[in-house]
Amino acid sequence: MNINKEELLKRITINPEICHGKPTVRNMRYTVAMILDLLSAGMTYEELLEDYPALEQEDFLACFAFAAHMVEFKAVAQLKAA
Repeated sequence: MNINKEELLKRITINPEICHGKPTVRNMRYTVAMILDLLSAGMTYEELLEDYPALEQEDFLACFAFAAHMVEFKAVAQLKAA
């Protein structure tokens, strides 16, 4: 599979009408956070595809690409508790 990052990122949508504007996969109610959380908990692509048949393997790669894009900031401001 040879998909470039820009093509993958097109699969991630932000729509105020869906999931309160959280980033989702292809305008469906699968948030990037939910997918990443399930994968980090140890679920496999195969298990996710079985549980969520509307998803495609490229959607998981898109979530990774989106997460990588979000952490590419040059600096992160440190927040102090009040």
